Amino acid sequence: MHATLKRSIAAFGLALASYAALPVAAQAANEQFFPLATYRVGAYASSGIPVWAGMIDYLRYINEVEGGINGVKLVWQECETEWTAEKGIECYERFKNGLNGAPVAVYQPNGAPAAYALADKAEADRIPLITLGYGRTEATDGRVFPYNFPVMLTFYSEASAFINYVAEREGGLDKLKGKKIATVYHDSAYGRETQGPLKLLAEKYGFENIQIPVADPGNEQASQWRQVRQLKPDWVFLRTWGVSTPVAIKTAARFGFPVDRVIGDIWASSNEDVLPAGEAGKGYLALTPYPGGADFDIHQRIKEHILDKGKSDLKDPKSFGSVYYNSGLVNAAIAVEAIRAAQKHFGARPLNGEEGRWGLEHLDLDDARLKAIGFLGLMQPLKLSCSDHEGGGAVKVQQWDGQQWKLITDWVQADHATLRPLIDAKAAEYAKEKGTTPRVCDAP
Repeated sequence: MHATLKRSIAAFGLALASYAALPVAAQAANEQFFPLATYRVGAYASSGIPVWAGMIDYLRYINEVEGGINGVKLVWQECETEWTAEKGIECYERFKNGLNGAPVAVYQPNGAPAAYALADKAEADRIPLITLGYGRTEATDGRVFPYNFPVMLTFYSEASAFINYVAEREGGLDKLKGKKIATVYHDSAYGRETQGPLKLLAEKYGFENIQIPVADPGNEQASQWRQVRQLKPDWVFLRTWGVSTPVAIKTAARFGFPVDRVIGDIWASSNEDVLPAGEAGKGYLALTPYPGGADFDIHQRIKEHILDKGKSDLKDPKSFGSVYYNSGLVNAAIAVEAIRAAQKHFGARPLNGEEGRWGLEHLDLDDARLKAIGFLGLMQPLKLSCSDHEGGGAVKVQQWDGQQWKLITDWVQADHATLRPLIDAKAAEYAKEKGTTPRVCDAP
């Protein structure tokens, strides 16, 4: 009798455990996991916090308004990286196998150090990395980097679009000859990434290419801007990041260099970059693939369904529509649309990394699709392929008026024909170093 009772209790316990596990398993069977490698602390937190708000608000919008991606609900979890390679790797290892059965289709490392460190790991694990506006430029060549996607704007394209805008201001590309163009850059892999294309463009157009590094984190820049004052460049390309950007703007003003001749790159282009600079920032220019402003259709949708219902991740409502908040929206939308594209091929279900890669390589966001999802004007048309993992290559130029950003151009396109041989050579060098054979992109 005692043995029978023990067996009954054990059987009941097993049944109860199985019953308890059913909802999680059933739920995970129709969930897609979005890992969030964040940096809410450290020197770059002020830039990161609005990015995650934009990403989370959009994922929440997809769940609550659209019922997920074709009925597949999105789940996410954060892991703090502090914008370091070491913690970025730790977060990737924690997330790569999914969450409670919900698989990972795409991974966004959200930082150049982690993006470089994870390139080989992600390929081995067959998980595509999305590095919008950072990471390896040579990964544009999907023949060599099948799981690495520097989507929309590489640093090479950024450098080329910058030069094309300067040429426009000077009266044409032929007017660049003899001009002095200085790059004040964060002395890191991110900051140094534009040196190759700027050297090439300087040789092509005849301008003087001046490179001035700023050591991380960039709290003191007197020597750099003293050098700028001595060299008297016509334009300065500011490729700083985090606290080094407002320091650069204030120091430029202190040394008498006009900020309306300073053009920040996309990581020196948000409200968080100029507000700490105060009056010194008025007139400052910046490139952006996701302009500031809350007047785009997607903002009206998110305001109605997320913000006004108290469901936003934003801690400061004034950041709604900031450049970094909008970058979060764009990053999330690209991932969602890649999964949506893949579902058309593989079915409306959660996808793994190989399927996510297929979706990215078949991503085609024309104006009609951008209008349908509320991103027309906020996001440039984007078409990726096996051999082209960037797809876009354009920026808009905006100017800070002391209160907000004002767009002063439409999309300024990079010169892909000039850049692509440089990218292919760099990708071929990588393939040779690794002993890999590039895939043939027209193969089935």
